Amino acid sequence: MRPASSVPLPAPDARRPTRGDWQTIRTLLPYLWEYRLRVLLALTCMVGAKAANVGVPVLLKGIVDSLTPGTTAGQLALAVPIGLVMAYGALRLSNTVFTELRELIFAKVTERAVRRVALQVFQHLHALSLRFHLERQTGGLTRDIERGTRAISALVSYTLYSILPTLVEIGLVLGYLFLNYEIWFAGITVVALVVYIVFTIVVTEWRTHFRRTMNELDSKANTRAIDSLLNYETVKYFGNEAFETRRYDETLQRYERAKLRSQTSLSLLNTGQSLIIATAVTLMVWRATVGVAEGRMTLGDLVLVNGFMIQLYVPLNFLGVLYREIKQGLTDLERMFGLMASNREIDDAPNAVALRPSAGPQVRFDDVCFHYDERRPILSQVSFSIAPGTTTAVVGPSGAGKSTLGRLMFRFYDVTGGRILIDGQDIRGVTQASLRAAVGIVPQDTVLFNDTLRYNIAYGRPEAGDEEVRAAARAAQLDAFIESLPDGYETSVGERGLKLSGGEKQRVAIARMLLKNPPILILDEATSALDSRNEQAIQEALRRVAAGRTTLVIAHRLSTIIDADQILVLHEGRIVEQGRHEALLASGGTYARMWALQQTQEPDQAPV
Repeated sequence: MRPASSVPLPAPDARRPTRGDWQTIRTLLPYLWEYRLRVLLALTCMVGAKAANVGVPVLLKGIVDSLTPGTTAGQLALAVPIGLVMAYGALRLSNTVFTELRELIFAKVTERAVRRVALQVFQHLHALSLRFHLERQTGGLTRDIERGTRAISALVSYTLYSILPTLVEIGLVLGYLFLNYEIWFAGITVVALVVYIVFTIVVTEWRTHFRRTMNELDSKANTRAIDSLLNYETVKYFGNEAFETRRYDETLQRYERAKLRSQTSLSLLNTGQSLIIATAVTLMVWRATVGVAEGRMTLGDLVLVNGFMIQLYVPLNFLGVLYREIKQGLTDLERMFGLMASNREIDDAPNAVALRPSAGPQVRFDDVCFHYDERRPILSQVSFSIAPGTTTAVVGPSGAGKSTLGRLMFRFYDVTGGRILIDGQDIRGVTQASLRAAVGIVPQDTVLFNDTLRYNIAYGRPEAGDEEVRAAARAAQLDAFIESLPDGYETSVGERGLKLSGGEKQRVAIARMLLKNPPILILDEATSALDSRNEQAIQEALRRVAAGRTTLVIAHRLSTIIDADQILVLHEGRIVEQGRHEALLASGGTYARMWALQQTQEPDQAPV
């Protein structure tokens, strides 16, 4: 296991400033406006649907008014205009047609926006620094992305399919009432709308922090569950199933309390909205009834006013629910866009060029200093060169900074002092893609994708053919093992490769590094999980592939690096000794003491 002292310390918690709702909306709009023609056409269909919907009660009024008392069946046929009835049916149909056209036209806009945003978030997360991912918990991160992409569909659906149509209908109804009836009708409608909207916004804003709390607790519960399941074996080793269950239940209890508070406030909001709507509808019907009784209005007018109120306040009642959902969607979307706003920390310079290394490039660390935390330096003025096509080994006690050298070469972090050069080019001045294409690594802790052996080996060069994959497996001494499996190369390795032993996983890592075929190799305890017989075979394979390449070996077992062209001894972030194996033994320093100690502890590993 990698020593804790070599793991980057988390940076101080700098919480992102809360994004405003309008800022979140402005971020989303460009993704929708890209298809502006479809958007405008969908809006036109929406207006058409609402105009037809408002026209239905108007035609119904005409039909009712034409039905005067005392008419015979024959007179009734003449009194009711056939065209009015036909128009009524046509408006009903056109409302549905326009609504379906709107949804059909806008569907592509919504789905494409979801796809583009999700893709950009995914790309951005891969572009963020290693520090960000070490400080993040994967379970909560994936839940934020899941809720954010779902919120895009919800927001578009609620606004275009519900909010805007309702507002358009309100405008048409108010205009008709104002032009054709006494001011009371329009006045009651306007006052009720204003009170309703203000009440809904104020209470919903008060409720928003309940949703944020629920999101945080939901993410935390998901994180704990995933973390516990990923470490299933560790839980079993220590018999801590009950402990993990208690920790998970603690978060679920807090989530339950937050959700109950949210539900209580929701009930208060729904009750207040219903009171406002019921009061307005009662007043409107009362004014219409008085008008009919006094002869100023007809029965058709009463039917029309009642129809308007039903058409208006039923969706308006739902408007309160939609507003709450929109606020919740904006909260979810805010978290996802917040991920996109995270600082990349390590980025290509504006004038970065592609690294074009030779077949065996020179690597030079020039007075390199580095720290994860300013209070605790890791490397201090480290200077050395790896000659073209040679092997340099780095040894030292745990926490000396050996693995940090590899991270800096991959530019997972930037040096805090000095520079790293490859063929004379400062790696901060080249593109990260070209740099990482030139460097291959066999890590100490190999993590595999939950896919097949073929996929994991081919990951070193995804476009490689089957024969190249098999050749890499043979070179890594993996072919016999794969052929012994019932499914061969199509065998699934399981979550994080847990179906394979440590040695098998490490040989897969060696195979995909061989397939990548980079000019610079980093071997970070590349054979630490192998038995002695397999270690010797893999060491020979690594020596062959390292021939003519520039290689940095990070080693704990000194017997594996006695043939290195250069050995560096790191202690507390500084190079205290440097030379070949024989010279370092002769000097009787730190390396000689480490060698003597390992010979005593592991006599079977000493060279014959």
